[in-house]
Amino acid sequence: MTATADTLEFSLTERAAKRVAYLIEQEGQSGLMLRVAVSGGGCSGFQYGFSFDDTVNPDDRTFERDGVMAVVDETSLELLAGSEVDFVEDLGAAAFKITNPNATSSCGCGSSFAV
Repeated sequence: MTATADTLEFSLTERAAKRVAYLIEQEGQSGLMLRVAVSGGGCSGFQYGFSFDDTVNPDDRTFERDGVMAVVDETSLELLAGSEVDFVEDLGAAAFKITNPNATSSCGCGSSFAV
């Protein structure tokens, strides 16, 4: 069976949802969603992008976790199918991290990947 936009999954961990909720609160704008997108570039061929958005476009899919909405366009979702966004903190940094089962390789910082 070929995956379609209706069958592709994407998720946020509890930690990621909490961090996004905190950041939206800091923005002071209710109704914001986390937009996750893939674009060409980066050292491995594709790169992840994160932004806040208050609009759902016709080619977007939405995913909810603990009251937080994530938005992914269909083209990006094909490359992100089955992926999970987490928020990780250690002594050196705090960042969102995507675990992407479709990536065949990624750069050292984790912000770009190849398929």
